Amino acid sequence: MKKNKLLLIGWDAADWDIIWPLIAQGKMPALKKVIENGVYGNMSTMNPPYSPMLWTTVATGKTPDKHGILGFIEVTPDAKNVRPVTTTSRKTRALWNIFHNQGMKSNLVGWWPSFPAEPINGTVISDRFQKTHRDPKKQTPMSEFSIHPWEKKDDFKNLRMFPFEITEAHLYPFVPRAHDVDQENHKGLTAIAKIVSENTSLHNAATRLLRTSDWDFMAVYYDLIDHFCHSFMKYHPPKLPSVNQDNFDIFKHAVTGAYIFQDMMLERKLKLIDDDTTVIIMSDHGFESGNKRILEMPKVQAAPSLEHRQFGMFVASGPNIKKNQKVFGMGLIDVAPTILHHYGLPIGKDMDGKVILDIFEDPGTPKYIESWENERGDFAELDSNQKSDVLSDEETMQQLIDLGYVEKLDEKFEVAIKKTRVDLKHNLARVYMGKKDFSPAKKLLLELLEEEPPNKEEDPFDLAPFYMDLITIALQEKEFKLAKQYLDKVRASNTEVKYNLDLAESQILSEMDRPREALALLEKYRKKEETGQVLYQIGRLKYRLGDFEEARDLIDLAIEKEPQKANFHATMAETLIQLNEYEEAADYALTSIELVKYFPKAHFLLGQALEALGDLENAKLAFEMATRLKPKEFHQAEHSLENVKEKIELEIDLKDKASNTYRKNQITVVSGLPRSGTSLMMQMLDKGGVDILQDDKREADISNPKGYYEYEPVMSLYKDNSWLKKGQDKAVKIVAPLLKYLDAKHRYKIIFMKRDLNEVIQSQQKMLGKNEEEFPVKLYNQFQKLLANVGVWNKKEPGVEILYVDYTEVLDDPESQLDRIEKFLGVSLDKEKMKGCIDKSLYRNRATVK
Repeated sequence: MKKNKLLLIGWDAADWDIIWPLIAQGKMPALKKVIENGVYGNMSTMNPPYSPMLWTTVATGKTPDKHGILGFIEVTPDAKNVRPVTTTSRKTRALWNIFHNQGMKSNLVGWWPSFPAEPINGTVISDRFQKTHRDPKKQTPMSEFSIHPWEKKDDFKNLRMFPFEITEAHLYPFVPRAHDVDQENHKGLTAIAKIVSENTSLHNAATRLLRTSDWDFMAVYYDLIDHFCHSFMKYHPPKLPSVNQDNFDIFKHAVTGAYIFQDMMLERKLKLIDDDTTVIIMSDHGFESGNKRILEMPKVQAAPSLEHRQFGMFVASGPNIKKNQKVFGMGLIDVAPTILHHYGLPIGKDMDGKVILDIFEDPGTPKYIESWENERGDFAELDSNQKSDVLSDEETMQQLIDLGYVEKLDEKFEVAIKKTRVDLKHNLARVYMGKKDFSPAKKLLLELLEEEPPNKEEDPFDLAPFYMDLITIALQEKEFKLAKQYLDKVRASNTEVKYNLDLAESQILSEMDRPREALALLEKYRKKEETGQVLYQIGRLKYRLGDFEEARDLIDLAIEKEPQKANFHATMAETLIQLNEYEEAADYALTSIELVKYFPKAHFLLGQALEALGDLENAKLAFEMATRLKPKEFHQAEHSLENVKEKIELEIDLKDKASNTYRKNQITVVSGLPRSGTSLMMQMLDKGGVDILQDDKREADISNPKGYYEYEPVMSLYKDNSWLKKGQDKAVKIVAPLLKYLDAKHRYKIIFMKRDLNEVIQSQQKMLGKNEEEFPVKLYNQFQKLLANVGVWNKKEPGVEILYVDYTEVLDDPESQLDRIEKFLGVSLDKEKMKGCIDKSLYRNRATVK
C-alpha cells in the first residue's frame, strides 16, 4: 500500500454557517470526525466567484488570467460556435499533469472542467460523465472523451444514475412532503432528481476507484450543495417575508438534506482509505443563507454567483496534519502549492499561492523551481484544437442555462459568440481588479465600451456593469471627477440592474473630501435599507469626522449583520485605538487577521494596539508582518517598526512620539493655527542654524514685519506633495489644516505652535480688518475641532513626532523652550541668536486673564 497519498474532495459552495449547526445536531458525523482529527478554517474565494475558474485555480495554484479558464462557456477554436468550458482552454499545467511527469498515479473524478479527459497516468472520470438526459427515451451515450482510459468504459458505464431512476423514497430525505408538490407548477422535484442522480454517478465512480485502483493523488468534485442552494436556499429557514408559505413548508429541509447526503458520501469514502492517506475537504466559496439572500435575480452575467459568499470551508486530516486546530488565512491559490509540498515536490515561483505551513505538524521547508511550465518531458497534455463538434454538449449547456449561469443562447450563432467573447473579456477584467492590477483591467473595460453589438437595435449590450467597475478603479486611482462621470453614465443608462448608486455616489463624495454630503446621502439611504455595508460606510464617515463613539456603535451593528467582513473588524480596531480602548482593539484586529491572514492593515493595527499596551515584542512582530505583506511600501508600518525597535533597544519613551534623536532626512515642520507664532518660530530656526525651505514670495507686512518664511507649493499640498523631499533636513512652514496631506513615506518632526484661541482669533480679526467686538463663535469651534483632528491624525501616523510649543512661554521663558526644541530636533542650535528674534512689542493681542 502506498504511503503519503492525498484525497482532495471538492464540495462546491459548502458554507460553515450551515455546517456548524448540523454538526452540533449530530447530522454530519463524518465531517466532524475529520475536523477532530485535523485542521479546519475559512477558505477565501476570488473575484469573480465562478466555479470553473475557481476549481482550476485550486488545481493550478494560479489566478485565472494565467490559467485561462474565464467562465462557464467558451468559443470553439473554429469561432463558429460556443460550448461549455473545456480542458482545452486551460493554459497551464494542473497538479495531475505534474504528478504524471513525476511518475505518480492520479485519479480525477468530476473536476470542473476536466473534459476532454487528459491522458494521465491513472483514471479520469470527467465532468461530462454524469450528464444524462432527463427523458428516459433519450439516453445520452458516454463520449469517448469523458473517460480516460477509454478502455475502462465498461467498468463505469453502469455506474451512471439517471434522473428517472430517482423514486419518491430518494426524494423524502430532502423533501419530506414530496407528495404535496404540485409538479405542474413547481419543478423542484425534477431539479432534485437531476442533481442527486448526477452526484450519485460521480460518487459511484469515485468509490469504485477507491476500492479497485492504486493511486498517489485523487481528486473528487461535487456540485451537489451548490445546485441545491441555488434552487432551494430561498426556502431555507428563517423564512423571508416574500417567500410563499406553502413552498417554504415543503422545501425548507432541502438544503440541509443536501449537506447530510454529502456527509454520508464522505463517510463511505473515509472507510475506503487507510490511515496513511491525507484528506482535504474544501469549497470554492460560501453561500448566502441569511437576510442577504436574493429572491429575484438581476439580469446580469452569471447572476447566481451573486449568492456566493467570500469564504468557503477547508478541512484537512492526515499523518502530518495538526489535530483539532483552527487555521487562518487560506485562499484557493494556496491549495496547489500546499499539495505539491505535501509530496515533497517544488512549487513554481510563478504560482500565486503560498504553502499553508500552519496545517502541518512538521512543516519542513518548501522547495521552488522557476516554473513547471518550463520543465520538459511528458505532462499528458491535450491538443487544444480538438474538434469542436465532439466537445459540444447540449445537456451541460442546458443545465447552465437552467441554473441561470448562462443566458439562453441566441439562435444566431454570431450573436451568441459575440456575447460570449464580451463576457469572457469582462471576467478577465474582474480578475485583474481582484488582483488590484488596475491598468490592464481598465484597458479591457474601456475596450468593452467600444464593442459593437451584433444587432444594436434588437440586442444592445448593457454597458452599466463596465461603468460600475470603472467607478471602482477610478476611486482607487483617485480620479474622482472621472468616477462621477461614469456614475452619471450608469444613471442615464437603461440598465435593468438595480445598482446601489447612492452608495457609489457617497463613496465618491467621501473620497472627494466631502464627508458630510456623503453622510447625508447614506443616512437617507439607510431609511430604505439598513445593510451591513451601509452601516459600515456611515461608521467610516463618522470616524473621519471625529465622532468615534458613534462610529464604534455603527460598525458594531455592521459586524452583527456581516460578521465575516475582515475590513469591518479592522475598522473597529482603528476606531477603538482612537478611543484608547487598546485591549478591545487588539481583539478586533486579531479577528480580522483570522478572517484574512494576509491583511497588512489588520497586522498594523494589532501592532499599534499592542504597542500602546506595552507589549513591544509582539507589536514588533505585528509591524514586521505588516511590512512583509504589503505589496508596495507600507510606510506607516515601517515607521512603527523603527519606533518600537528604538523603544526596545534604546529604552526610549516616545512620549508624544518625540524621540529626541536626529533622524537622517527628517523634515522639520513648523505648524499651528494661523497667527499662532509660526512665523516667529521659523525665524528662530533660521537664526539658530536650521536650513529653511522658503521662496520669499510673500513679503513682510505690518502683521508680520519680520517676514512669513513661506514656500508657495505648500498651498497646493492637498493635490501635490511630491515636493516634500526638498524639505529633507530643512524646516518648512505648513498650516495645521494641511498636515493630513503629508506624504507618509517621510519622517517628520513637527513643532506645533499653541496659542490661546481667543488671542489667535483677535489677531486674525485685526489682520483681516474685521470688527474685533463681534466674536466669531463658529470660527472658534472650527479651530477647536481642527486641533482635535491634529491629535487624531498624529495618533495614526507613526512617522510623525510632534512637540507642542506654547507661544506665550516662548516669549516669557525662551531658555527652557529652546532647550526643549533643541533636544526634540536632535541638532545643535544657536540659542542666543534664536532668542534675539523675540520682540515682545509684536505681541499685541495677549489674552486678558479675568
